[in-house]
Amino acid sequence: MEQVVIVDYGMGNLHSVYRALAHAGGGRVELQVSADVEQIERADRIVLPGVGAIGDCMNELDRLGLRDSLIAAARNRPFLGICLGMQALLEHSEESGGCAGLGVVPGRALRFPSGERDDQGRRLKVPHMGWSRVRQQQSHPLWAGIEDGTWFYFVHSYYAVADTPEAVVGEAEHGRPFAAALASGSCFAVQFHPEKSQAAGLRLYRNFLEWDGSWS
Repeated sequence: MEQVVIVDYGMGNLHSVYRALAHAGGGRVELQVSADVEQIERADRIVLPGVGAIGDCMNELDRLGLRDSLIAAARNRPFLGICLGMQALLEHSEESGGCAGLGVVPGRALRFPSGERDDQGRRLKVPHMGWSRVRQQQSHPLWAGIEDGTWFYFVHSYYAVADTPEAVVGEAEHGRPFAAALASGSCFAVQFHPEKSQAAGLRLYRNFLEWDGSWS
C-alpha cells in the first residue's frame, strides 16, 4: 500500500484535507499527517497544504528542517501543493515584506491590487474568496474527468505569476487572469482548495493518488 504524507507544519486545514484524500483513496493508500523528515523522505506521495502568511510558512518549514526534503520530493515523486503550499513552491513572494520560497517552480507571488473591478463594474474584494471557474491551459493527468471551466473554491490575497507560460496548466480570474494551477515534472500545485470544491475537488485528489508523476 502506498504511503501518502500530508505535511504538518502547523498552518494547514489538515483535517479537511485528510478526510477528502481518505475518501478519494477509498482505502487504497496509507495516509499520514507528519512533519518527520524520514517519513517524508520514505513516502510515495507528498501533499503540502497551507493557509496563512508565507513568511510564517517558510519559517516553520525551516525550523522543522523540511526545506531540502520537500524540494527533493517535489522533483522526484508525485507532489501536490495546495493554496499556500502552491505559493511556497515559487521562488519568491512579496508577502511578509518579501520572502524566498522553495524555488521548485520559477516565479513569484504578488498581492491582488485593491480597487479593481469586474467586467460589470463591481468592486472586487481582497482576499479573493469564493468560487471561480478554472480554465485548463494545458492537458494534465490531474485534469482527467474534470471539465474545462469547472468551478473551484478559492481563498487568497496573493496570486502566482510563473516565469514560464508552460508551467501554467490552469487559469482563473479575479480582476485579472492568474495562475490557478502550476505543474513542473512530478509536481502539481493549485491555488484553490480541492477539499472545499465538492465533486471536482475529490476527482482531482483521486487523480493525484493514481498519478505516476509523469507529464509531457
